[in-house]
Amino acid sequence: MDSSPPPLGSVGSGYRALVVDDEVPLAELVASYLQREHFEVTVCHTGVAALAVARDVDPDVVVLDLGLPGIDGVELCRQLRTFSDAYVVMLTARDTEIDTIVGLSVGADDYVTKPFSPRELVARIRAMLRRPRTASVPVSSSGQPDPDAQPPRMFGPLSIEIGSRQVFLDGEPVALTRTEFDILAALSSRPNMVWTRRQLIEAVWGEPWVGNDHLVDVHVGHVRRKLGDDAADPRFVFTVRGVGYRMGTGQ
Repeated sequence: MDSSPPPLGSVGSGYRALVVDDEVPLAELVASYLQREHFEVTVCHTGVAALAVARDVDPDVVVLDLGLPGIDGVELCRQLRTFSDAYVVMLTARDTEIDTIVGLSVGADDYVTKPFSPRELVARIRAMLRRPRTASVPVSSSGQPDPDAQPPRMFGPLSIEIGSRQVFLDGEPVALTRTEFDILAALSSRPNMVWTRRQLIEAVWGEPWVGNDHLVDVHVGHVRRKLGDDAADPRFVFTVRGVGYRMGTGQ
């Protein structure tokens, strides 16, 4: 495991991180790396404590061990998602597809397999926090995003409001995680254009991200489920076999 200190920077300035791992030395090591990047870091070693802290400090990112005692990482992530849209990076000691699917299915944004380099973990967190969110949204004279300057992206009964990061289906709001919204925003930015998995990774996770492209499939699956979009008979998100995905309102 890489224990050399990362270069100092300001990416974490103003960001709050919650590190949850029952391996105390590992949790403290991850925390020290984040603190050197100027994050405000809180460390917990149980799921129960982490839930209470998450409600109190409202973290921007949560580094979460899958194998916690008591409330495990999967259940903790599921409960977090009922009140928090923090980025969640799940740590797992098992590099199997089923573990990845289980972790991401409850709302985690990324995963890292133990043993890992803390430097790589911090780099992934940095990439997530630097995502060019709604980069195409016009800004007002004050320099702030102007949600009213861009009309909603409409796909039949589906409305995607980029400025306010809201999605409505038949007039009803659809609750998406940050990553799910970013995937939908990317796909909807170029209707009928086929996006490869790598293009979606670069648009959503950032070009430096390294990992399994299967991550895209899992998150697209979540988006479809929340939109009531059957992959076998889709209305909005279409699979282009051997290539990737496109968004439209017809085959």
